Amino acid sequence: MAEDEGPTIELRQRKKPKSSENKESAKEEEINSTPIPERVPKHILFQRFAKIFIGCLAAVISGMTYVLYLSAYHERKFWFSNRQELEREITFQGDSAIYYSYYKDMLKAPSFERGVYELTHNNKTVSLKTINAVQQMSLYPELIASILYQATGSNEIIEPVYFYIGIVFGLQGIYVTALFVTSWLMSGTWLAGMLTVAWFIINRVDTTRVEYSIPLRENWALPYFACQVAALTGYLKSNLNSYGEISRSQLHQNIKLRSSVQRFCYLLMSASTYTFMMMWEYSHYLLFLQAISLFLLDSFSLEQSDKVHEVYRIYIFSLFLGYLLQFENSALLVSPLLSLVVALMLAKCLQLNVKKETFVAKIMKVINFYLVCTLTVTLNVIMKMFVPHKENGHMLKFLEVKFGLNMTKNFTMNWLLCQESLQAPSQDFFLRLTQSSLLPFYILVLVICFLSMIQVIFRRISGKSLKETITLEDGRIGERPEIIYHVIHTILLGSLAMVIEGLKYLWTPYVCMLAAFGVCSPELWMTLFKWLRLRTVHPVLLALILSTAVPTIIGLSLWKEFFPRLITELMELQEFYDPDTVELMTWIKRQAPVAAVFAGSPQLMAAIKLCTGWMVTSLPLYNDDDFLKRNENIYQIYSKRSAEDIYKILTSYKANYLIVEDAICNEVGTTRGCRVKDLLDIANGHVVCEEGDKLTYSKHGRFCHEVKINYSPYMNYFTRVYWNRSYFVYKINTVISFQS
Repeated sequence: MAEDEGPTIELRQRKKPKSSENKESAKEEEINSTPIPERVPKHILFQRFAKIFIGCLAAVISGMTYVLYLSAYHERKFWFSNRQELEREITFQGDSAIYYSYYKDMLKAPSFERGVYELTHNNKTVSLKTINAVQQMSLYPELIASILYQATGSNEIIEPVYFYIGIVFGLQGIYVTALFVTSWLMSGTWLAGMLTVAWFIINRVDTTRVEYSIPLRENWALPYFACQVAALTGYLKSNLNSYGEISRSQLHQNIKLRSSVQRFCYLLMSASTYTFMMMWEYSHYLLFLQAISLFLLDSFSLEQSDKVHEVYRIYIFSLFLGYLLQFENSALLVSPLLSLVVALMLAKCLQLNVKKETFVAKIMKVINFYLVCTLTVTLNVIMKMFVPHKENGHMLKFLEVKFGLNMTKNFTMNWLLCQESLQAPSQDFFLRLTQSSLLPFYILVLVICFLSMIQVIFRRISGKSLKETITLEDGRIGERPEIIYHVIHTILLGSLAMVIEGLKYLWTPYVCMLAAFGVCSPELWMTLFKWLRLRTVHPVLLALILSTAVPTIIGLSLWKEFFPRLITELMELQEFYDPDTVELMTWIKRQAPVAAVFAGSPQLMAAIKLCTGWMVTSLPLYNDDDFLKRNENIYQIYSKRSAEDIYKILTSYKANYLIVEDAICNEVGTTRGCRVKDLLDIANGHVVCEEGDKLTYSKHGRFCHEVKINYSPYMNYFTRVYWNRSYFVYKINTVISFQS
């Protein structure tokens, strides 16, 4: 009877292919129905336990070591423990100062609920403007940090600034630990994780900005994204075991273990995706790139579609929950991520069940790909038509100018173009990656994996089925779905990093991870040897040797060259010395009225908000059109405008004091044409670019120069009340008198 049923079952499988979950359950049922002849030997269990234990211990130690390194380096760089509170706060510059100032406000609030209400109805930061600071600036990290500080009783043990910095540094430890685990999962050896962390720390100038701008949103968010990527890698990984022949009893336990691990990965992926989305306003763009990678993975039939669609459901859930908890954030509704995921869901519902590996199935794949792309664009356009939003409209204008699709004299657009982080990467960036040997090995690993992926795609197109179980002897690294996902994802991130240097902080950490995985993976070397048709030495043996020898040699060379540099950096006692700013803040706190409103450069206004708590006219925020307009108007104090024009601009924002910075007024260090005063002259029509810069007629001198001379009409509008080597403070007169 059993002999008659065999062919029937085989025939049904051909007619209706099973999903990934059904296949998993079918395999488990098959194993359960097979008698288990023997238990797994104890020495094998001990070896597995020892391997996992040592790997986990190495991952934790790597993360803790990086945290200790960051703490020691930060202390040496700023001499933090020996400074007064005001001097410590001045080290938070630009938008970092804003984030930390709201953390301070939360700690000063009489209750957590009252603090949240004051932030969501904030009218004490920017003049003539009430903002929802939690939504506008993604202040969820500060809310969490403040409630943890008070709930744990840390106010009796540690100062608020150390608690805040400690959380961020702790997250960075989680960041490198997640990269460690991802590389370990992909290669099967924790040696790859160690190499990942080593490359990450050595290239930290290009992997993270936490040393210079601690409170940045990316420093809070990217550790969660790294955890999500690690969980996604484990979820996509079809075989969590090492190569080699195993018995049926071992296979039985492996399937149960794999099922448990994938459930854990799914839960971790869900939690980290949502947390990542809450921590950073631009997170949905990064998840959009990830969704594209998964879509291409599914389109190439390199993984069962059910797993990929489970990830799409996580996106939908996170977007919906994020929309509700982020005060109905319309940016999430018009995000390309939502449009893509909805299009993928609709395309799956419309997909016909056809026999695989046929010509009709291949045509349907092409139609499905076109349908998803068309639906995504259509849905996004429709959502933007019906959902009111103002989110990041300036980003599209910036990209148009960036790629030469439009020309503009607009100050804000040109100022953004001049920012180093928004320009193409410099040669120094590639030189640094090459000196640490990271870039050459990354290119090697990427080329091998990419060519193997292409080989697999052509094999599928030609009708050849993939092997369900890949062994080391096969040398087919391109058949592993988690590898293909990372290849596609790193290509997408790398393409963006080649255009905008600031995006290198998203790409370079995964360069470290992918390169370390590759050189430590026997399968990658075996794939290369299969192509070379190596016969002089047994390819499997050589692959195993190289997967250990190459990373060991790399590690030793990195230790010899870079470890002394790291120790030297920790031994050098640096000092952040800015007495002029300290004097300015001290004067404001002692002399300025509590209700005073200050005007000046956005970066300085953020420092004033943090150090004094006084109201300001602008902030260094670039995700809101009103703030961008305010910044441009206030910057006119460095242009060739009349005293009356500047007075009208400042009084329109109810400013009482004006601060002129000598560093901006007499700026000479940056590239000519990118200085603030140059950009203002271009925007105001005071400079035309024809055969070099040519000044046009202007009857007014540069305001920041003229106001220092203290003659009429400037003295009628502005009265100097304080100055030092860097700053000149003027009181804006409310009663104006002109002498005849």
